[in-house]
Amino acid sequence: MNKPILCLDFDGVLHSYESGWKGADVIPDPPVPGAMEFLRDATEYFDLWIFSSRSHQLGGIDAMRVWLKEHLIETFGVETACSLAAQIKMATDKPAAFLTIDDRTMQFTGVWPNPSDLLTFKPWNKSIV
Repeated sequence: MNKPILCLDFDGVLHSYESGWKGADVIPDPPVPGAMEFLRDATEYFDLWIFSSRSHQLGGIDAMRVWLKEHLIETFGVETACSLAAQIKMATDKPAAFLTIDDRTMQFTGVWPNPSDLLTFKPWNKSIV
């Protein structure tokens, strides 16, 4: 049975991205808390695809796969991590997803925002609460 596609951004959604951009193949930071557990739980309902600005850059997909597997192993052990990693796909083009989770997007509601208002946007991890 085909599950709907859930597309996940990498930096700022799975990877905490605390250090900022260091290169497509350099991923120094830990996962966002709860990310690995979310991946495990979401595989029950969705086909998971990771799509990132790293996806089109040399070494980006390989680096994300290594990072993901390391953190899945750290969280669940080798057997579960390997099973989960095999279920998660890396996209080189934006997939036709049922839903996308990204830290740098806004939902279009049918009403166009004032373009100058967009300049105040901040991702969740940079917002002042």
